[in-house]
Amino acid sequence: MTHQQELAPGPDHEDAAAASATAPKKVFMRTYGCQMNVYDSERMTDVLGSEGFAPTETLEDADLVILNTCHIREKAAEKVYSELGRIRKIKEERALHGKDTMIGVAGCVAQAEGRELTRRAPVVDLVIGPQSYHQLPALLKQAGKGGRIVETEFDIDAKFRHLSDAAARSAQPAAPRRAPTAFLTVQEGCDKFCTFCVVPYTRGAEVSRSVEQILAEASQLVAAGVRELTLLGQNVNAWHGEGADGKAWGFGRLLRRLAEIDGLERLRYTTSHPRDMDDDLISAHRDLRQLMPYLHLPVQAGSDRILAAMNRKHTRDDYFRLVDRIRAVAPEIALSGDFIVGFPGETDADFEDTMDLVRRVEYGSAFTFKYSQRPGTPGDLMDGQVDEDVKTQRLHALQELITAQQTGFNASRLGMTFGVLFERKGKRPGQLVGKSPWLQAVQADAPDEMIGTVQPVEIVEIGRNSLFGRLKAGQDESAGA
Repeated sequence: MTHQQELAPGPDHEDAAAASATAPKKVFMRTYGCQMNVYDSERMTDVLGSEGFAPTETLEDADLVILNTCHIREKAAEKVYSELGRIRKIKEERALHGKDTMIGVAGCVAQAEGRELTRRAPVVDLVIGPQSYHQLPALLKQAGKGGRIVETEFDIDAKFRHLSDAAARSAQPAAPRRAPTAFLTVQEGCDKFCTFCVVPYTRGAEVSRSVEQILAEASQLVAAGVRELTLLGQNVNAWHGEGADGKAWGFGRLLRRLAEIDGLERLRYTTSHPRDMDDDLISAHRDLRQLMPYLHLPVQAGSDRILAAMNRKHTRDDYFRLVDRIRAVAPEIALSGDFIVGFPGETDADFEDTMDLVRRVEYGSAFTFKYSQRPGTPGDLMDGQVDEDVKTQRLHALQELITAQQTGFNASRLGMTFGVLFERKGKRPGQLVGKSPWLQAVQADAPDEMIGTVQPVEIVEIGRNSLFGRLKAGQDESAGA
């Protein structure tokens, strides 16, 4: 059994809760890592809202603190323990004023550490893995009886059913209107087993939501004001959910069906794997106006020897050919990628292969990392671990190249007019901030009522992190959408 309850002496949570029953409860949610964690945090906030918890951005005001953790970065668990030490002091201070505080750790560190979290950090009341969020209200009640709960089951189907039900509730007329953009998880888990990655161990095997579930949640989100959906999955383009015909659909077919939803202006997806970019998905980038010309397509390295050691199951030439096929049908597409430098055994020649790949592909943006060992992964046990100073030098060189390419790509937008989906107010009065089709931040003077609409904007200035534009009155609002 992965559901464990450790009874332990401690504060009487029930008495404290009864004493403050008339006061609104508040939850502080801290999210680490990927976009899927952001999505999960939003869903946990939704379900906690139905239990009477209002979100707060002030840790000291929180009756419930949840750290939604990520295990991808180096020393992720140690950073969580350090944060818990700080939260413990706040909990003790609140207790002096008669206020009880419950603490939960969620996400991939929770999945990986399990019961060890409650042993090393007794202040933690609840440890909950990423596939168990649908049980959060019941688990909190159990923890509130003075025990410590560790729940790390892999019941993804139950989680997916809950997500659909929660989306239905949040789309009711009484629910607050949502922001113009939203994430929607369609797939979780990974069957690729790259030797550097912990995801298969913390998120489990690949599981896809059904077409019915996805369409229901997407329609509800659009009805609540969402205009852009980003579909999420550890291997999102490996999605193969069941359709209404009882057969497994491919990801390209799903995108085509979602594009039929009235009011949905934009579609994006992440993270994709090169092995799962089939012809139908590639052609969707040609055929669908709603599918934005931006694709995150991680390659990780440019050396065939290192790619094999990483168990990526593609070569550099495979990747080049794939990029050529994508750009043949979508010439305006911007590519993003992930790169790891200093993987065990990486030589100067291997690293130069990566630099050569970047020069040939030309990225609009990319995420770059130094390899860090993850206990339980094959890479952790490999010989030839690269010296930290060498990894740092290689990372800086790669980042300099990527930055130059990103700067050049942004500069190429100067003078262009395209659709910008305005998402929120800017820092100064009269300014709105939105996203270009290529996921760049765009700032322009515009009235507040344009939030949630796609408007034509001419780019007049290129900043370090943003594009600056002016509205083009009289043009089709969907231009460049």
